[in-house]
Amino acid sequence: MSMATVLLLSGCGSDKQQAEPAPAPVVEAPIEQPVEVPQEEASSPYKAPLTGMPLEASLTQRPLAVMINNAPAARPQSGLGQADMVYEVLAEGGITRLIGIFQSQSGIEKIGPIRSIRPYLINLGESYGGVLVHAGGSPEAYSIIQQQGKQDMDEIGNAGAYFWRDKERKAPHNLYSSDEKLREGAAKLNYGNDVKVPQYSFYSEPTAASGDSAEGTATVEVVSGEPGEKVEIKFLLDSYVVAYQYDGSSNTYKRWVNGSPHVDLNDNVQLEAANVIVLGADHKVLDDVGRLAVNVEAGGKAMLFQRGEVIEGQWVRAAGDAIRFVKDGKEVPLVPGTTYFNIVPNSPSFESHVTITNS
Repeated sequence: MSMATVLLLSGCGSDKQQAEPAPAPVVEAPIEQPVEVPQEEASSPYKAPLTGMPLEASLTQRPLAVMINNAPAARPQSGLGQADMVYEVLAEGGITRLIGIFQSQSGIEKIGPIRSIRPYLINLGESYGGVLVHAGGSPEAYSIIQQQGKQDMDEIGNAGAYFWRDKERKAPHNLYSSDEKLREGAAKLNYGNDVKVPQYSFYSEPTAASGDSAEGTATVEVVSGEPGEKVEIKFLLDSYVVAYQYDGSSNTYKRWVNGSPHVDLNDNVQLEAANVIVLGADHKVLDDVGRLAVNVEAGGKAMLFQRGEVIEGQWVRAAGDAIRFVKDGKEVPLVPGTTYFNIVPNSPSFESHVTITNS
């Protein structure tokens, strides 16, 4: 099937109607005890700031910003299915690197493979208050870490004891850790939890697309878009294409790489996102090695895919804050769950990297 790049407009949809309460059950007399009418469970007062998912208690632990290898030899990776947010951005050679932001989930026995860091990866990881987890880095990245005293865990520097090599894979695609080891190491390095973690706006669950028959309510106005069932993203190489396909049964987008499901090696389950954001940023090649400078602060064009729809808008980033998606100057709420940010070059055009199709 041929595919064409599409620019789509969005609008505001009407609020969902609340379902009428079910009538009380009819009970024949006589009865000895009163009939108990089931009450709707109260929603949890605690929500994860990066996913909007309910929690049993207030979340105080600091995020981990883990640099994850995305070369073909590193796939499938481990632990991405339990990340709160995932960034994908170009590194050298046309291959992308992933940043997994881990905060709300624990017991992640294996995360990786873990790779090196770059200045713009430092920037993104720190925007969530994250401890920077990596194995090596570019000279510019090391200069920033050392001169500015960044709180990082480097496998070849200050934190080697909290990583391990998997004998089933060849180096450098075999370096792993776990959330338990990383948090243990962060504590040993005296990295505190008193950091600012961005709070995103979320719809209440469940929230369906404006044309969907599923029931749901939202505490904020639902922003509707145009049909956006599948998006293919080409970062640079024609042979390296990421796709997200909407699954109405789960209200998420399943992730694909080069036509194959992208799974988490920990459980062999296909990765999925409640929200997929594609944003354009200026990229500049710095040296003969191909190292890049990526502007992750200026803002620009963006598309948000959620609930089977696509909304065209912009990404913005205020000083000291993380990247946010806005439409007509207002932040668009996210659907509770994991969010994937895909940063593509503005050249030759933002639109040239995005192909949208609907069945």
